[in-house]
Formats: sequence, structure tokens, C-alpha cells
Amino acid sequence: MLTSIFLFLLAMTTPARADDLGLIDDFRHPDQKSALGTTWRLATDRVMGGVSEAQTTKREIDGRPALCLDGRVSLENNGGFVQMHLDLSPERKPLDASAFDGIRLIVRGDGADYNLHLKTAATTLPWQSYRATFPTDTQWREQRLPFAAFEAHRLEAALDPSRLERLGIVAIGRAMTADVCIAEIAFYAD
Repeated sequence: MLTSIFLFLLAMTTPARADDLGLIDDFRHPDQKSALGTTWRLATDRVMGGVSEAQTTKREIDGRPALCLDGRVSLENNGGFVQMHLDLSPERKPLDASAFDGIRLIVRGDGADYNLHLKTAATTLPWQSYRATFPTDTQWREQRLPFAAFEAHRLEAALDPSRLERLGIVAIGRAMTADVCIAEIAFYAD
């Protein structure tokens, strides 16, 4: 009995491991479930009184399945973001990606810059995250975002890739029309 309790507690506190291939999602699953078994979700600044609006849609673009974020970012009412985000573990415990160097995206969009935000066990407040910016254009492009490129936003702790909890593709900080699609997202190692 004590052994069972110990193993349960260990499983609840030990970070999940990213698989050897590092795939987070290639959007081939028929619903919005990721390769990790978690579901993509939409969030906007409306949770804090803003008026930005967005939607996520599954599409096939140039033969590639993709998840797209479309919307309008407004700075009215102290707003300013739309995002599609994904928990990295179905057990809602941290994911250990320390064997990898960063995150790789196959992305296309409208020519605007977008952000990839990471949440960890250290990001206890909703406005805290680790952020990296990536460009888009109208063709599919690979973007590699090394963990070292992520900047802490409104927190002191450095990014710890062994404690990842969530990632988000975000249009933020300026009034804009958002149009970004992701065909693949994965951890990578050089």
C-alpha cells in the first residue's frame, strides 16, 4: 500500500519527458488534439475586459494540415492579445524538455511578427511568460527558437526547459489583424 502511494506521488511530481523525436504537433489528428494528447485552446484579452476577437481553425494549406489563428487584436479597454495555446502534459504536470535546445515551427502568415510564449512552474501569474518572436511570410518557413532566446516577461527566474507547462502562439501588443498558421511544432536538438 505504501509503495503504491509513493509511486503515485512520484508520478504526480516528476516531470513528464518529451519523447525522443520531440514532436509536439503536426496537426494530423482529426480534432484539435496534439501529438502529446492535449487540446489546443483559444484565449483573448476578453478574459480581462479587452475586446480583441479570434478563432482557431484546422485547414489544409499546400497539402499540409495546419492550425490557424485568425483575429483582430485591439488595444481598447487595456487589451491587446489573441492566442492559441497548448498544455504540454495531459497529466497537468511539467514536461522535461531539457534534452532539447529549443522549439522548431513550420509556420506561415501575413508577414507580421508573432510570439511564442512558454509557461513553466515559475510562471504563477497570468501575465508572466517566457517570450520569443518569430517572423512570418506567405510561404511555409521553418523557424527555430532556441530556449536561450526566450526572455522572461514580468518575472525574475530564468527559463528552465525541464519544467515546461504550456506554450502559446500569440499576436500581442499592437492593434493588428492576426493571420498565422502552424503546420508543425516540435522540440529540436542541434
